Amino acid sequence: MTPVRSLARAMLSGIFVVSGYRNLRNPQRLATAAKPVTDRVAPMLQQVHPRFPTEPESMVRLNAAVQLGAGLMLATGRLSRPAALVLAGTLVPVTIAGHPFWNNDDPAARNNNQIHALKNLGLLGGLLLAAADTEGKPGLRWRTGHRIGHSRRSMQRAVRTARREARIAVRSASTARRLPG
Repeated sequence: MTPVRSLARAMLSGIFVVSGYRNLRNPQRLATAAKPVTDRVAPMLQQVHPRFPTEPESMVRLNAAVQLGAGLMLATGRLSRPAALVLAGTLVPVTIAGHPFWNNDDPAARNNNQIHALKNLGLLGGLLLAAADTEGKPGLRWRTGHRIGHSRRSMQRAVRTARREARIAVRSASTARRLPG
C-alpha cells in the first residue's frame, strides 16, 4: 500500500474510531436522538431475529462497536474495502438521527445540522471511493473478463491444433493406403 493511501485511510477512519470509542463508552448521550430512527428500524430487526436488541441505547452501542472495528480495519488496511462499505452503511442512520436539519425551526440549529449532514455526505463519498479503490490492481470484473478471454483463445488454439493434426493423420492414412504391401 502506498504511503498516500495509508495516510488517507487513517485520516478517513479517524472520526469513526474516535466517535465509536466515545459512543461505546457513553451511549446514553445519543440514545434520545437515536430513538426516532431506532423505533422505525426495530420492527424490521425483530423480523430478522427476535432476540436482536432494539433499545436505543443498545443500538447506539452496537453501531459504535461496528464503527470502531471497521474504522480500525480501514486504518490498518485489513479488509479495507468491505470495512469502508460497512462504515458507509453505519453513516446513513447516524446522519438521519443526529443531524435532522429538516426538522429544525431555529435557523442557527438548522444551519449547524445542515453543515454536519453535508460533512457526513462528504465522508460517505470518501468511504465509497475507499470501497472502490483496488490499489492499482485490476478489479474482479477485469480479471474475470481477462481470464475468460485467455481461456477462449486457448480453446481456439487447441481446436486449430487438433484440426491440423487430424488433417495430417488423414493425409498419412491416405498415403499409407496407396503404398504397396
